[in-house]
Amino acid sequence: MTGRLNSAQPYALGLFRMVVGLLFACHGAASLFGVLGGAAGGGTAEAGTWPGWYAAVIQLVGGGLVLLGLGTRAAAVVASGSMAYAYFKVHQPTGLWPMENGGEASAMFCWAFLLLAFTGSGAFGLDRLFARRTSEQEQPAAEQTPVAA
Repeated sequence: MTGRLNSAQPYALGLFRMVVGLLFACHGAASLFGVLGGAAGGGTAEAGTWPGWYAAVIQLVGGGLVLLGLGTRAAAVVASGSMAYAYFKVHQPTGLWPMENGGEASAMFCWAFLLLAFTGSGAFGLDRLFARRTSEQEQPAAEQTPVAA
């Protein structure tokens, strides 16, 4: 059973990455454009306000990149850092535990993106597609060896 689970690991990781990225991007879209119920209270983040608008941009762009598997590790590091900032600056001052301060989503996103920063995109990511194309293009050049006379 372990062998079968291990062989499915890249696919499970790829699906995990896509779900987390989609949820994060939806959260950013709600804060920026008021879709899906809007930001907390039903509105949108006012353009340029710190930290709400910048967090929403990171959520939308970072979530989209993670969803596509493009620059996954870098996007995940930035997203994880933004969620750590959100937890410690917004939620933690009102209570120690996430259940007390409403910071469950921030904590879960922070740890999920930290995991993706270490594991990479898994299957179904554009990172893998571009890496495969790059290695295929470099391979014929490596096979051409000069003939010594």
